[in-house]
Amino acid sequence: MSNYFKIFIVAFKLGFISFGGPTAHLGYFYDEYVKKKQWLNEQEYSELVVLCQFLPGPASSQVGIGIGTIRGGMIGGFISFIGFTLPSAVMLMVFVLVFTNSQTTFSWIQGLKLVAVAIVAQAIIGMGKKLTNTKTTITLALFVLLLTLLIHSVYIQVIALIFTGLYGAFFLKSKDDSNVGKRDKLFLIPKSIGVISLLLFFSLLITLPILSSITTNVWVQMMDSFFRSGALVFGGGHVVLPLLESEFVPQNLISSEQFITGYAAAQGVPGPLFTFATYIGTSIEGIVGGVLATFAIFLPAFLLLYGVLPFWDSIKSNVYVNAFLKGISAGVVGILIAAFYNPIWKSTINTELDFALASVLFILLMYYKCPSWGVVILGLIFGIILY
Repeated sequence: MSNYFKIFIVAFKLGFISFGGPTAHLGYFYDEYVKKKQWLNEQEYSELVVLCQFLPGPASSQVGIGIGTIRGGMIGGFISFIGFTLPSAVMLMVFVLVFTNSQTTFSWIQGLKLVAVAIVAQAIIGMGKKLTNTKTTITLALFVLLLTLLIHSVYIQVIALIFTGLYGAFFLKSKDDSNVGKRDKLFLIPKSIGVISLLLFFSLLITLPILSSITTNVWVQMMDSFFRSGALVFGGGHVVLPLLESEFVPQNLISSEQFITGYAAAQGVPGPLFTFATYIGTSIEGIVGGVLATFAIFLPAFLLLYGVLPFWDSIKSNVYVNAFLKGISAGVVGILIAAFYNPIWKSTINTELDFALASVLFILLMYYKCPSWGVVILGLIFGIILY
């Protein structure tokens, strides 16, 4: 089996079972890529998550692209993205074309949300053992947890991570950091590619709105709206929804009812929530519109990630940067715990039955070492039968 095919198969499987939003996706990725496949270790995974937290766009998709790039270069990153995104994109296209007028309720989704609880809990325990193994790092994680839960702002995560990173840069340096530059490079991408990617990103960000303002071509308008939405979003897929609503509903390209229906459908499929753009594009211009929307909203994620990755190994090899990353890595654990409570726990665990079933799934996953796909199937069965 070729390396590229392996990358695609693993990502495609994750695209089918990764319910629960971007934080849950990071849990699925950790379980598959770090624990099972060992394509990268906990520290490398944490550093990649940190980088993608600071970049605009869909963080979990960017992490998947980064892991594919580690395994198979830029082509591997693209293949990983295709595998992870394809299931949800196709499901939403089919929903538009076949079920768009359906009043079906997806009560079985509750079973899959229970799986997300188990998956994220496992990831928190696994990453916590490696990244918060001292009183200092535990305190940093707690600090980020408290800020994230108590201050409701899309920017608070970034602010909290910067603070923990600065603390780490001053107080978490160690003798081992002198050897950090000797680690093998993870991303073998030419720096020229990075420069070209960043130039293309900013060029499109400037020129597409200008082109859209001087033409009535719906394809140009769609490209502009989806590209800007993907380029200017911090905080994950849920934040992009109001941007997309303001871009398409007031212009009567899609009705408010269609938008709400699509939002519900996007919540019910696995994979990245950014594929909600696929639903909107398909609703406006059919399958070709769906393909264009998907390409446009994810393009900034590629350009930004490939713009930064060629310089990432050199940047993090600095002793102070490495200590900075230690502080941020502890903060990431705090973010995971906060997201585990809200929205994952709050929107899922409502009754004693919910807690009991989530506990069963967690024990099977954590201690009986059941594969994540098996736990997903069991959760789906719970959802169909009991909800």
